[in-house]
Amino acid sequence: MWLIITCTLVTTLYATTITIANVSLLQIQGALSASPDQVAWVVTANLIATAVTIPLAGWFSNRFGRKRCMIWGTVGFGFATLMCGLSNSLAELVFWRVLQSAFGSPLTPISQSVVIDEFTGERRGFATAIYSMGVSVTPTIAPLAGGYISEEISWRWVFFILLPLAVIALVGVLAFIKPDPPREERQKLDWTGFLSLAIAVSCVQLMLDRGEREDWFESLEIIIEAAGAVIFGWIFLVHSLTSERPFLDPRLLLERNFALGVGITLVFGMLFVTPMVLMPAMMQQLRGIPELTAGLFIGARGLGTMLSQVFMIAFAHRWDPRLLFMIGFGLQTYAALVMLQFDMNVSLGEIAWLMIVQGFGVGCIWVPMTLVTFSNFDPRRTADGSAIFHFVRSIASSYYISASYVVIFHSQKINYSDMVQWINPFSERLRLADALEHWDIETTVGLTNIAGEVTRQATTIGYINAFNLFLWTSLLVYPLIALIVWPPKGYQPRK
Repeated sequence: MWLIITCTLVTTLYATTITIANVSLLQIQGALSASPDQVAWVVTANLIATAVTIPLAGWFSNRFGRKRCMIWGTVGFGFATLMCGLSNSLAELVFWRVLQSAFGSPLTPISQSVVIDEFTGERRGFATAIYSMGVSVTPTIAPLAGGYISEEISWRWVFFILLPLAVIALVGVLAFIKPDPPREERQKLDWTGFLSLAIAVSCVQLMLDRGEREDWFESLEIIIEAAGAVIFGWIFLVHSLTSERPFLDPRLLLERNFALGVGITLVFGMLFVTPMVLMPAMMQQLRGIPELTAGLFIGARGLGTMLSQVFMIAFAHRWDPRLLFMIGFGLQTYAALVMLQFDMNVSLGEIAWLMIVQGFGVGCIWVPMTLVTFSNFDPRRTADGSAIFHFVRSIASSYYISASYVVIFHSQKINYSDMVQWINPFSERLRLADALEHWDIETTVGLTNIAGEVTRQATTIGYINAFNLFLWTSLLVYPLIALIVWPPKGYQPRK
């Protein structure tokens, strides 16, 4: 049990940093004199570093051993977190956020591989459920704590409060994680695969984040990033298919359940974080709710996840994973259909309830996703498989959030242009008695009110379009679920 708690805590360190700083961006922006585009790098740099470094987990494990990696990763994470809180400029903060992610992100697949290898058979479902509860609940509660701390103390304490957890995690690793057995052969890092993948992933992320602001391919920057993504993506693909020991081995996908599990993980990654980001942002933009209230929405989602994880501890090892997948993803589809009915007047209670439902669905997905993905997997390659598993989930989340904002911003611009054409002296809408008081086009105040209302309506349409994308994405997973082979055959060495 102490081993599970230690692995959960180590994973939680990194998982918390993804969401806890998001609600403090406005305060960071003011404290460090940054523009909205500049302060976004606090999040973007972290996501890029995560996508680049998380695949290194397999090589780190093989080269240095899992226990040693967890020790140095925890120490490095704690130091980088301390320096984030002490940063006096945006450049410093972004630099230390990159290092924070570089040390922390490989801990997730390494910790998961320890849990998978130490608990076999029926014990694996129980252990995975407990591990998943801590991993999935903490990032949803973190923004609530971050919002409260930012308002009551300072944005710096969003980072400082993680330091005691890092110390406890380090003590747990030293006490309860077994050293890896000595290996005669130390795997060398495939620098060609690593660098080409890192550049390709970074180019795609930058293109998605900055494309709408830079007018896409009208900008030389976007053209260069798109070309870099294609060229280095092609280099990575060709090299991985022809190299004897590639950085990420595509031959692992020849195992059916692992390939299907990675595909399901891709869809899950798209759906996992998106409501936590879009829903609070929508209500802050349209209703001006405070940071703490926005954090409560994410806390409600965490409550739903916690309830489902308790359910998983009792039943995950008894129920068919395909049934659990249908329940979990079915709730995501239901949540998307409900979100399509939202407008700017939706009540906070409705949103909180929907977040609980969506969170419950997330909890039903994580455990069967892990069980199916590694059901027939070579135990000697668990760290490599776990690296692919978390890499796919990470880039799916970061790319999909960026793509959702592209949909929102693009829809907002188009619909704003469409609606302003109705603002003229001949519009019947502006002759209504109630409208004359606030929307008088003859006064500056009236025009300001009209512009604000048009912006709110256009923004609402943008979020509705993003929810449409969420709905169609949730439907992609059902054919994959149908192809899962269960019960598993266990690892079968290839002849």
